[in-house]
Amino acid sequence: MRISEVFYSVQGEGSLVGVPSVFVRTSGCNLRCTWCDTPYTSWQPDGSDRNVESLLQETLSHGARHVVVTGGEPMIAPEVGALTRALRDAGLHITIETAGTVYTEVCCDLMSISPKLANSTPHARDGGRWAAQHQRLRYNPDVLRRLTRDFPYQLKFVVSAPSDLGEIERIGAERGAATESVILMPEGVDPQTLRQRSEWIVEVCKQHGWRFSPRLHVDIWGNRRGI
Repeated sequence: MRISEVFYSVQGEGSLVGVPSVFVRTSGCNLRCTWCDTPYTSWQPDGSDRNVESLLQETLSHGARHVVVTGGEPMIAPEVGALTRALRDAGLHITIETAGTVYTEVCCDLMSISPKLANSTPHARDGGRWAAQHQRLRYNPDVLRRLTRDFPYQLKFVVSAPSDLGEIERIGAERGAATESVILMPEGVDPQTLRQRSEWIVEVCKQHGWRFSPRLHVDIWGNRRGI
């Protein structure tokens, strides 16, 4: 399977923020978010071919109990099912970071679903040539229903502006999601932007009973790769 990087860090987002975790980042994505913070897995995908055994051994070498399979979109990786089974057999806690547009048979302890809102559509980027495909694929309610039925989950939304809130409310209501399973985090790739957006997003979370998530890795290291 095509792998962009493997690294040991702490989880920077969501309900497990701060937990030491090994990140296995697949390369390749079916979407093209305009603000994508890992363009080396989507807009300009890179990486190398790795087999499941080598990924398992590298993951185990760090001694962590948690592993995060992320991307890109890991649910389109051909061997992601085999990888998660190997990780499960090794006794690791598995988080999968997905946009929730593709269903694949996997082993997973936390399905971290980040439905892509209208703010993600790349109307101008790369001449807009991805806009129609992205808009068509970015939200798949049938897949989202299956994922939230079959796995423990969190719905993690990247928020740019107050205009995003109606879409978040609708998706949460459609899924019957508990308020504590809905997580809002600010869009941005630098600490200053995150701080500015965090102030009003925190107030929104207080009003709705949703969770607020920082983007800890950006706060600490900026938008750097492999940490």
